[in-house]
Amino acid sequence: MLTSLTFLLAVSIIGIMENVKVALVHDWLTGRRGGEKVLEVFSEIFPEAPIYTLIHFPGSQHPDIEQKRIETSFIQRLPFLKKRYRSYLPLFPLAVELFDLQDYDIVLSSSHCVAKGAIPRPDAMHISYIFSPMRYAWNQYFAYFASDRLGRFSRLAIPPALHKLRVWDTVSCHRVDEFVADSNTVAERISKYYGRSAEVIYPPVDTDYFQPSDHAQDYYLIVSALVPYKRIDLAIEVFKQRKTPLKIVGQGPEFKRLRRDAPDNVEFLGSLSDAELLEVYQQSRALIMPGEEDFGINSLESQACGVPVIAYGRGGATETVVAEKTGLFFRELSAASLSSALDKFQALDFNKTDIRDNAKRFSRQKFKASISTYIFAKWAKFQQRP
Repeated sequence: MLTSLTFLLAVSIIGIMENVKVALVHDWLTGRRGGEKVLEVFSEIFPEAPIYTLIHFPGSQHPDIEQKRIETSFIQRLPFLKKRYRSYLPLFPLAVELFDLQDYDIVLSSSHCVAKGAIPRPDAMHISYIFSPMRYAWNQYFAYFASDRLGRFSRLAIPPALHKLRVWDTVSCHRVDEFVADSNTVAERISKYYGRSAEVIYPPVDTDYFQPSDHAQDYYLIVSALVPYKRIDLAIEVFKQRKTPLKIVGQGPEFKRLRRDAPDNVEFLGSLSDAELLEVYQQSRALIMPGEEDFGINSLESQACGVPVIAYGRGGATETVVAEKTGLFFRELSAASLSSALDKFQALDFNKTDIRDNAKRFSRQKFKASISTYIFAKWAKFQQRP
C-alpha cells in the first residue's frame, strides 16, 4: 500500500513539477551518515537535480550520489582539506553564498551548518531540512569550545568568530521559505534561535537492509562521529571500570584523544562498510548513545536489527526509544548515571520483534512519501502567492 502511495505521489509531483528546475544543497560530502541518507532520498525524488556542496571527497558516498552532477565550492581547492576542512569554518558562509542558484525554481537544502544560507532567486521557493541549527554556534558551543580545551590564541579568536557566525546564521534564515526539522527537539531549537516554526518529518531508516540476526556477542556498541558533544569520553570512563568489551564505530577530530584515554576493552573500528556496520549492529548486546542527540538515526538502525538502546534521556533519543521496551534512558550526563543504566539493563529482557517494530515507524518508504507530499503541497501553495 505504501509503495503504491509513494508511486502515485511521485507521478503527481512529476506531472505538476514538469519543467520546474530543482537544486539540492548539502553542507559537505565527506562521509555517509544520516544527513547523506536524507540527501539520497531527495535525489531519488528529483533525479535531475544537481547537488551543490562545499566539499566532496570522491568515493565517500553511495554510488547513486557519486554519479550525480556535484558542484563544489572554492573550499574544495584549499590545502590540507581532508584533515583540516573544519578549520575553514569561517569561510563556509561565503562559500555557500557563492553558489549560483539563479536558474532554479526550487532550492531544497539539507543543513546542519550553512547549507540553509544558500541564496535562491527572489521568486524561487527554498525549503530547508534541518538536522540542527549549528551545534557549535548554539546549544553545543561549550562542548566544543570550553576554555580548558583551547590554547591561548583560540580563546581569543574563537568567541568573536562564533559571534559573527551566529549573526550570519540568524540573518540567513530569512532566505528560507519553509523549515522542516528532523525531530521535535530540533524544531524547538529552530523556534528558539531563528524565531521560525518547522514541520517535523523524521528522517529515513533503511529497515529493509537493517535486519535482526541470531549471532549475538557479548559487547556493547557506539556508532557515532567522534566529536565533543557525543560524549564518547563518558562511555570510555564507565568502561574503564568494566570488563565487558565496547566497540566504537566512527571517526572524527576526537579520535586520538579518545583512543589515548581508552582501556584495553574498548576497541575503535573506524569507518565501516554498510555490510560491516550491519554485522556489528546485529551482534552487539546494546547500542549506547552517551550524549544528547538531535535525532539519532543510529538508534533506529540498531532497533531495526532488534538490538536495544541505552541512551541519555534528553533530545532526539526520547522520540525514538521506548523506555524498557526498546531500550533504557539514563537521566544525568554522568558516568554514575550511565553505569547504573548498564546495571539495570543486564537485569531486563527485551523482545527483538517489539524493538524492530518500533524502528519500522521510521522506514525509508514512509519518509519518502511524507517529504514528497510536503514538497508537493508547499510548491502548489507557493505558486498561488500574489
